[in-house]
Formats: sequence, structure tokens, C-alpha cells
Amino acid sequence: MHQIGVVGLSYRHAGVDDLARFAVPREALAERLAALRARLPAAELLYIGTCNRVEVLYATADGQSAVDSRRAAFQVLTGREPEPGEAARVLRAWTGEAAVEHLLLLACGLDSAQTGEQEIATQLRGAWEDARAARTSGPVLDRLMAEALGMARRMRRLSGGLRAPSLADLAAERVLQTLASGGGRVALIGVSAMTRRCARRLHEAQVPLLLVNRTLQAAEELAATVAGEAQPLEAFRASPSAVKAVVLAAGGGEALLDAVVLGRLRASGALLLIDFGVPPNVDPEAARRAGVARLGMSDLIAAAHGRRLSELLRLAPVRAAIDERLAHLRAELATRAIGSQLAELRGAFEQLAAAEVARALGHELRTLDDIERTQLERFAATLARRLAHLPLAGLRAAAVHAGPEVLAAFFAGAKSSREPPGAEKP
Repeated sequence: MHQIGVVGLSYRHAGVDDLARFAVPREALAERLAALRARLPAAELLYIGTCNRVEVLYATADGQSAVDSRRAAFQVLTGREPEPGEAARVLRAWTGEAAVEHLLLLACGLDSAQTGEQEIATQLRGAWEDARAARTSGPVLDRLMAEALGMARRMRRLSGGLRAPSLADLAAERVLQTLASGGGRVALIGVSAMTRRCARRLHEAQVPLLLVNRTLQAAEELAATVAGEAQPLEAFRASPSAVKAVVLAAGGGEALLDAVVLGRLRASGALLLIDFGVPPNVDPEAARRAGVARLGMSDLIAAAHGRRLSELLRLAPVRAAIDERLAHLRAELATRAIGSQLAELRGAFEQLAAAEVARALGHELRTLDDIERTQLERFAATLARRLAHLPLAGLRAAAVHAGPEVLAAFFAGAKSSREPPGAEKP
């Protein structure tokens, strides 16, 4: 696990403004992934950007340990060099087993603002697909992401099929409270995991919905699942429909609704904006001046904290299952990291045995016939493999606990002391 690392920031210690500074617009993602891979440096990496976290998961080349990459990540994500101590203050970093544990906790929703929420698994899968499309994910991260998503599925079984509320559920509850006095239509801007979940909850409550997106087709596909209408974003901005609430969760760095649009929305009866955007999809001050209440990520996260302890207690079996999988992965990844060297060492045993047999058959055993020669060669190969099994098994066990430097020293010493075939003369 020594070659795995995570660097980034989340709602735990950063505000929405900090997250916005590090968020990567989707259109710039491929370029930033390439820059991150070169700057960290990393052999593989993927970018995780959600409404409450920005993190980079990476793996170094074989034989290299992941190190604290906060300064490099800061420079690539923000486009400037950090001030002395700034990167360490703003970003968090995990390496080795701690990084793998963080990923599993994240996939199961145990590190989410709303504990146990399941949208994060969908977001992780999307991040993995983006990395594979950009060719920055390879065998190590593919294995880890498959494990993390498998752990997320297991979490759903261990939690008895109960679906933990997400931030989208909290948003839907606030919208329903706003509509309680007289009903009305709700607009959802952007097609994301959050707007999908929110749309389903509101549809179950028989709230009429308007789905808005830059690309009309995506809005139409979501609208078809919740009996809603669809509209392109530009058309909505030009002439906003009468709605009581708007839920926004769209990418991009600019505000989606300016002061003019907000004024029109308020005049048509809009009372509430719920903004999942990072950076914000609506400027908080513009919403205040328009007279529309706005709830941003900070407000939603604060509301979720009250439920955190009860959810953690309910999901205690998931925490135990993660510890179990960590032990399994620790052994698997440690063995994989030295797999080629183990194969080389076993091959050295067999080569030495074969060389010694060949020497004997050319001298003191040269009178053996062909059948006897073949039997002797087979016996020597079998004995070499069995003798090699003992140190190889010990090395596999040691790899779980020993650092890469110790293992590298062992293999270097074994290689340098290996007797060249035929060096000893009769």
C-alpha cells in the first residue's frame, strides 16, 4: 500500500469558498489530470470533485513510496505556488494504508457530510470513468476503485437495505416545508446525483417539476423519470417560469442565475434557492438583494451534523467490515508490489539447481543414460521450487509489515550474492 496517496480538502476543515478555489471545471479535467500526474509525480491518478470535497487519489510507480504531495497538488489545482506553510494548512494528505482506508470510508459514506449517504459511490464511479477516459487510471487504481465500489455495495447489505438520508434528502425536506402553505412547482437546474435524488423525493410527494440543463437532452431524460417538464438553461434564464423553489447542482465556475433572473424569479413567487454548487451556482449576496432565501452547502452540512452520531452507530458493522478488507488488501497489494521480484528469486533457485545438475552430468554423472538424466533434472527442479517456497512465503508475510526500503535491501543483497552458474569448478 506504500505507493497509494490521497491529497485534498473537504467540508470537515474547509468552507465552500476554499473548495471552490480547488475545484476543477469539467472541461479542464483532462488537462489537469495530465498536469497532476507529471507534477506529483504519479503513475496513476483520479480526481474526485463533489459538492463537499476535492481530492486526488494517486499511485506512484512500482517500488516508490507515496509522499506528502500537498504543495504540488496546491500548485496544479489553483494555478499558483502556495505561500510558506499554506499548502500544509489548507490541504490534507494520506499515504499508504491510511489512504486506502480513507477511500473505503469515503465509498461507504462514512466520511460524507451526511453519514452513510450513497450518492458518493455514484460520484466515485464517475471520477473513475473520467480517469480511465483520460488514461490516468491503471491497474493499481482500477483494483482499488473496484474494491471501494464493492465495499459500497456490501455496506448497503450490512445496513439492512436502509438508505441513509443524503444532503439531497435534506434539500427535498426544506423544499416541501416551503411548499406546505400552498404548493407550487419546483425547478431543478443541472443533472447530477444530487438533483436526481432530490427530483425522485419531490416526485414521490407529487410536486410538479421543471428540469433545466445546459443540454436539453439530459434534462428530458431525467424529466421522463419524474413526470416533469424539461427546458434548456438559456431559455429558463431568458424567461424563468413561475416556481416556488429552485434546486441547483451544476458544474462550472460561473454563477448560473444573475441578479436580473433572480429578480424575475422572486417576482413570480420564488421563495427558496438551494445551491449545491461548488463554486456556488448563485451568488449569496445577489440572492439576498433579490429577496430570495438561499441555502448553500455550508447550511446543508450544518443541518446534517445533527444526525451524524446516530448514523455512525447504525453503521458500526460497516466500519468493522472495512477493517477486515483493509487486512486483506494489505496482504494482496504488498505481494503484488514485489511479485516480479519474487518470481525472479524463484527463477534464480531453479537456475542454480539446473546449472549444478548440468555441471554434474558433464563430469561425475556423465555415465547416466537419457532416462536417468531426465529424472535427475526433474528432481532438481522440484527440489529448487520447494526450497524456494520457504523464503518466498516468508517474504510475502514480511511485505505486509516491512517497508519498501527493507524489501529492496533484501532483494539487492540476494542478487549481488547470487553465485554465477558454473563458477565452481570440479
